[in-house]
Amino acid sequence: MKKVEQKVSGAAKEKTLPKHAESLKLIRVAKGHLEGIEKMINEDRYCIDISKQLLAVISILKKANLQVLKKHMETCVLNSKGEEGLKEKVKELEAILEYVMKGSRE
Repeated sequence: MKKVEQKVSGAAKEKTLPKHAESLKLIRVAKGHLEGIEKMINEDRYCIDISKQLLAVISILKKANLQVLKKHMETCVLNSKGEEGLKEKVKELEAILEYVMKGSRE
């Protein structure tokens, strides 16, 4: 976890950020976009404009997923215990990559 200093009432306080803090920011952006898309649909906005916004959300979520997988490799995979633990982590990565590739072909 990343540690940062945060000022609270004039005093510095150390705060620990979750390892997926950057992904969380992206997810919050996507959430805001989705709320905007919902409003666009309720207002019966132009279909292509709605589609463009949906594609933007998909792109943001793909980026967030990539960051989560990178953190997984930097932390969980590198810190796995022994050869069996490493093999298990590699199999998990293989399975998720198969799932990602399957989704890109549809």
